[in-house]
Amino acid sequence: MRRADSAAQRGTSISRPPSTAPGHADRRPVPGAPSPDDRTVPGHADRRLPSAPGSRAGRRPPTAAGHLDRRLLAALRDCGGNPHIAGAVRVLGQAGEHGAVWVAAGAAGALADRERRQAWLRATAVVGAAHLTSMGVKRLVRRPRPCIPGAAPLVRTAGRHSFPSSHAASSAAAVIAFGALLPGRAAVPVLAAAICVSRLVAGVHYPSDVACGALLGAAAARLGRGWALGALPGGGAGFGRFAVPERGVALAMGGGPRG
Repeated sequence: MRRADSAAQRGTSISRPPSTAPGHADRRPVPGAPSPDDRTVPGHADRRLPSAPGSRAGRRPPTAAGHLDRRLLAALRDCGGNPHIAGAVRVLGQAGEHGAVWVAAGAAGALADRERRQAWLRATAVVGAAHLTSMGVKRLVRRPRPCIPGAAPLVRTAGRHSFPSSHAASSAAAVIAFGALLPGRAAVPVLAAAICVSRLVAGVHYPSDVACGALLGAAAARLGRGWALGALPGGGAGFGRFAVPERGVALAMGGGPRG
């Protein structure tokens, strides 16, 4: 009997569940309690933590306009495979950085055209203001630059934000501001268009970045055109409109016909 009782006692002690270690709560699941996979903030059961960067849960599905934006960018970036085109893109990118080519053009015009020096300087200031405005919008929107798989950017960029293109903003502003001082000359519009396209071939801007940057620059230049043209002899008479050769498109500056 003693042996049976001792055996029974040993069996009971073996079948008894192990006790939890001191200081550790029982980890067995409680019915109705959230599972460990539910990422919740302590004290706020219904507030989910944000998804990790790059996870699919945090991405919005691209729109039709977004698809078109990316397809146009990929098609133009493919042109950069040509070494001659890639070299020209790098030169244009450096020339348009911070509106350098347009500041140089304004300074050259002020030195060469003494009679209208004040107008050249004011027009250059208008271009600079358009560039600074685009930089301010960039810091507000904070759109990342495009990333094309298998195609690295052809140029380095001064910042990581993409919208809008400051190259396009200063170039479009130069077309408006300098166009009144160089009526009938196609050099400024052609160079401005080349700089805008080069940003797409370089793979550092979406087409929407360039388009909106050009619109922003043109709008800023039109706001400052009265101040810039007011420094011309006669208050800007005779420079109300200028035409782009080979296209016959008149761009309004002051609203009056050419004298």
